[in-house]
Amino acid sequence: MKAPISTRLLACCDYIAPGDRVADVGCDHGYLGIHLLLTGLASRVIAADIRPGPLACAVKNGKKYGVSDRMIFCLSDGVQSVPRDFDTLVCAGMGADVMVSILEKAPWLRSTGYRLVLQCQSKTPTLRKYLSETGWTIRRENVLRDGRFLYTVMEAVWAPSPALTSGQCYISPALMASGSPVLPEYIRWVRDHLALSVRNQPDKEGSPEAAALEELEHIEEEAL
Repeated sequence: MKAPISTRLLACCDYIAPGDRVADVGCDHGYLGIHLLLTGLASRVIAADIRPGPLACAVKNGKKYGVSDRMIFCLSDGVQSVPRDFDTLVCAGMGADVMVSILEKAPWLRSTGYRLVLQCQSKTPTLRKYLSETGWTIRRENVLRDGRFLYTVMEAVWAPSPALTSGQCYISPALMASGSPVLPEYIRWVRDHLALSVRNQPDKEGSPEAAALEELEHIEEEAL
């Protein structure tokens, strides 16, 4: 029996190493963790959510699919109540502000013993900038289509690396190296939205967004 799982969540699974102990924060109905256990990718899953309703659904689904014996269920604000004995933290379906808040409240994650798999729904440049400024390196990143929308998924590790430039916060080097067939479309979408933001600024000259837009134009040329 297969768990129903979206294309964007399947993309998160691509960054899970076989045998990983996974903490799925914001687990919702628990399908990502259930899929990881059914396919043998994860050895154990901590399913955590801040809301009792979705967590109760995750508990029910874990039993339904016969994997609840390898799951730990936690009512938790971020990772505050999550056991720390895991390898990979997955946060999917959240905006950058929520993800940054989760990471800021858990400085103990800043260790080579942990990896992050992040599927950000909004303000992704903010997340990339935060990761770069706090010692995380985006090792892999992909962009994919799920229905009508494009989504990015990234893997971050605690390792020194050059800080991202303003343009790279919008399109990271890891994303440029992904080879995704929808990468050119995603770059155009990002550029168009950034250009609109810059046009609406009263003082365009010298703004970080204007500098990023200029850099993005060169990045787009490289991707074509």
